[in-house]
Amino acid sequence: MALKKSDLYSSLWAGADELRGGMDASQYKDYVLTLLFVKYVSDKAKADPYADIEVPEGGSFDDLVELKGQPDIGERVNVAIRRLADANDLQGVINNADFDDPDKLGKGKELVDRLTKLIGIFQDLDFTGSRAEGDDLLGDAYEYLMRHFASESGKSKGQFYTPAEVSRVMAALIGVKSDTPKSATVYDPTCGSGSLLLKVADASPHGLTIYGQEKDNATRALAVMNMVLHGNATADIRQGDTITSPQFLRGNELQTFDYLVANPPFSVKSWNNGLENEYGRFDGYGRPPEKNGDYAFLLHMIKSLKSIGKGAVILPHGVLFRGNAEATIRKELIKRGYIKGIIGLPANLFYGTGIPACIIVLDKENAVGRTGIFMVDASKGFTKDGNKNRLRPRDMHQIIDTFTKQLDVPRYSRMVPLSEIADPKNDYNLNIPRFIDSSQPEDIQDLHAHLKGGIPNRDLDALQPYWDAFPALRSTLFKPLREGYSELRVDKADIQATITDSDEYAAFVSNTNAIVGRWWNSHGALLQKITRTTRPADLIAELGDSLLEAFREQPLIDEYGVYEQLMSYWHDVLHDDVALIMGEGWDGAAKPRAARILGYDKNKKPKHEVAHMTFGTRANAKRWVMDLIPPELIVARYLADVQTPLDALDAEVEAAGQAIEEYVEEYAVEEGLLFDATDDDGKVTNKTATDRLKAAKAEGADSDEIQALAQVVGLFKAETAAKKVAKDARVELDQQTLKQYAQLTTADIQKLVIDEKWGGRVIAGVQAERAALIQTLVQRLNVLGSRYEQTVGDLDGEVEALTAKVAAHLAAMGVAD
Repeated sequence: MALKKSDLYSSLWAGADELRGGMDASQYKDYVLTLLFVKYVSDKAKADPYADIEVPEGGSFDDLVELKGQPDIGERVNVAIRRLADANDLQGVINNADFDDPDKLGKGKELVDRLTKLIGIFQDLDFTGSRAEGDDLLGDAYEYLMRHFASESGKSKGQFYTPAEVSRVMAALIGVKSDTPKSATVYDPTCGSGSLLLKVADASPHGLTIYGQEKDNATRALAVMNMVLHGNATADIRQGDTITSPQFLRGNELQTFDYLVANPPFSVKSWNNGLENEYGRFDGYGRPPEKNGDYAFLLHMIKSLKSIGKGAVILPHGVLFRGNAEATIRKELIKRGYIKGIIGLPANLFYGTGIPACIIVLDKENAVGRTGIFMVDASKGFTKDGNKNRLRPRDMHQIIDTFTKQLDVPRYSRMVPLSEIADPKNDYNLNIPRFIDSSQPEDIQDLHAHLKGGIPNRDLDALQPYWDAFPALRSTLFKPLREGYSELRVDKADIQATITDSDEYAAFVSNTNAIVGRWWNSHGALLQKITRTTRPADLIAELGDSLLEAFREQPLIDEYGVYEQLMSYWHDVLHDDVALIMGEGWDGAAKPRAARILGYDKNKKPKHEVAHMTFGTRANAKRWVMDLIPPELIVARYLADVQTPLDALDAEVEAAGQAIEEYVEEYAVEEGLLFDATDDDGKVTNKTATDRLKAAKAEGADSDEIQALAQVVGLFKAETAAKKVAKDARVELDQQTLKQYAQLTTADIQKLVIDEKWGGRVIAGVQAERAALIQTLVQRLNVLGSRYEQTVGDLDGEVEALTAKVAAHLAAMGVAD
């Protein structure tokens, strides 16, 4: 069976948990990622005799499997991995983790059991089909683990990974094109685990020639493994301090590259310790400050770019405005025209720091004659992800679209002329808020409206996008009160109904439904052709870009919000579905399968994954999982006539339960007729009522109590009978549904999946985006209506009336003023 992305990720993270113990994430990642590497290259060698990595005898994952349960498993795993390293010149890359370390893995049986379980988890995974035509499932899994390890490694140890979302944005900003040749070079002087380099290389269908340097040897090992797992085994990744010991030289000069990306450590204080040769990096700029290395890295990157080179680097915002030596360097960089643009990012995106950062886009090719720097303030666009922030697909696409098209968007982006930057009031300070005011307009309270009533037209004018979409709506909702002010024609409670019942809203709904329907239907043939050779990244790019274009010129609806709906579904469901179809074909992916055993409880009973259908109980139960087509789609299409009476039976069960609840609530109170039938928790159950009825008859209790007990026992019996009938009907429906799967043709499957499962969810997402927009309008109009509903005069009148009322009460009680 094809391996789903979500299944692979959860299995690998379970593997990490097997080793967790008291070990820091920065340590146990080395064990898990090493085994992932060995498993992957072993599987690939089985499938391809010409694979990049040679797997020698005694150095494969199968050899590790043979060691499960052996008392010397740790020592022999080390030997096997060393053989693999020796055969491929990977010493110091894949054999850094000591699998026989009792301090980290435990002693004796604890170590044996831990490694045996861990190898068993990887043993069940099959990577022979990974990276099928661009679907880098395994490489993505590696990044998934890297992200989790970075998140758990703590502030000082999480700097080996640049979030994939930021990496993709940077890859797009430097302008790698579809026709860029494989020979074009890309360089990262502080490459960490290599994820940023790989995202840039992936931007070209042909790939790029990759160079990277990393100071930490263990992190450099992660990068080398990352390159192999992503099909870039020839990447040149070297170890050393980039500033004091750059590894890519031509004679006594720095080697230069076509493209450059970097996420260097922020504000390093010891950057120049041991610096002997500056390699001309600071010539013409001046030396960066002794206690801050940000500009040392930036100038190294400038020097490492070819004369037509382009790059992007992540740095803290301080580089944009700090003074003294940095101000001098910044001024010279601006004058030379090397800075093409600056993108301000949200805070707390990166694992090594919580401070906000920016992307500085470099372009030597077009430096001469540059007249401005394009700035984007993207600091507001993100979502919370655990204890970090993360760019959403909509945020990424908006940054890329805005920058590549140089769009002037109010409160978001603009081209800032060099003359404005050089103006004495700015003096080459590039702090983004100087040039882009991204703050939200203040919601001003209008004193005249509070005094005299009415809603300020200024507030209504601010809603102009809605009035553009619904030209007659403003006059329907409001009428003039006096110059500059309006009042509601309808009650506040009727605002939403007035909007949604209007002909303009109906036309708006019809239009958006038609747009998304046409867009989806136009891709039906593309989706039907999903096969083993499909490139999922290309598929979702085509869907996403065309959806954006379909809604780009539509009034009111934010095309990036609609895009986010699609991408959210892609990450949650659609990508897994595509991967299944690629691996199994349409027919195979739609077949029900037996639920997998995920593990065993303390009593050695199996724990199964959640099943869609279960027949039987306990050990004899048959559990079925439907990965591609949920049973409810089958029922809705083919068995609605069976579902309808079942719904009626379920309603009878609910009514029977409600009758019990109401009867018990009335008579199970203290000294009530059912009080003696309650348990220790004060509840009446079938057993407590039956037992009390039997005892009451034996005691000759009051006839009213006996009658009440008999009544509630009868209600419990009716509920039990209703439940049995409904359960039998449910089993019958499930059996018919299971049989229906076997009768589906390929065309049936495609229609159910493409039209009803995928299309239904995507269309519902657009509808949700539309509904949210209308709700925002309704809420705003309610706020304005409530704010100015009562004037100061009205409030004064109420105060006077209440004062008079109090005075009258006091007089009636004989209390004088």
